[in-house]
Amino acid sequence: MVKQIEKRDSVLTSKQQIDRLLRPGSSYFNLNPFEVLQIDPEATDEELKKRFRALSILVHPDKNQDDPDRAQLAFEAVDKAYKNLLEPEQKKRAVDVIQAGREYVEHNMKEKKKQLKKDGKPQFVEEDDPEMFRQAVYKQTMKLFAELEIKRKEREAKDMHERKRAREEEIETAEKAKREREWQKNFEETRDGRVDSWRSFQAGKGKAKKEKKPRSFLKPPKVKMEQRE
Repeated sequence: MVKQIEKRDSVLTSKQQIDRLLRPGSSYFNLNPFEVLQIDPEATDEELKKRFRALSILVHPDKNQDDPDRAQLAFEAVDKAYKNLLEPEQKKRAVDVIQAGREYVEHNMKEKKKQLKKDGKPQFVEEDDPEMFRQAVYKQTMKLFAELEIKRKEREAKDMHERKRAREEEIETAEKAKREREWQKNFEETRDGRVDSWRSFQAGKGKAKKEKKPRSFLKPPKVKMEQRE
């Protein structure tokens, strides 16, 4: 399957390769590094290196000076795919996705044939045709790569949100601590003034008590007794 694709694309011109790598939906098609390099997942490291060199030269901006911007994007896609396949964990993840896509299609084929047998119909499905099977695996594989990318972006957005929230809390905590330090500093600097004011107030209050005059009471007038006639 992949060998056929390699043979087909080996005759593509620079422009055709650039168009292939930048076709509509390429942001998802190019998630599969094997698809980008058009190489079999079972290819050896030497075959991988050879394929990368040939393809990178073909789409390199220096070789496509009539369209350097698009060539640069195509070259970056090739370079990224190659680097991913050099990383064991990344390569294993890509291989696992491709295998999962194949297993999904094979499982669906079995279920369809089981239903056809139950209905008493010929047990033939379109995926029995090698080309249809290849296309089904290709579509399912691309779907799985896309789903993984969406989940990765969601995790990245969530992590970014969490980091932002943590940073905001950190800033708020720092500002609160700063306000408390400033309040404490101001409190300490004005303490002597407050104490002096209080003492002055108390002293003035005591003096006022000492200078307070005794209260005077008015004596009632004497009433003269009237003499009897």
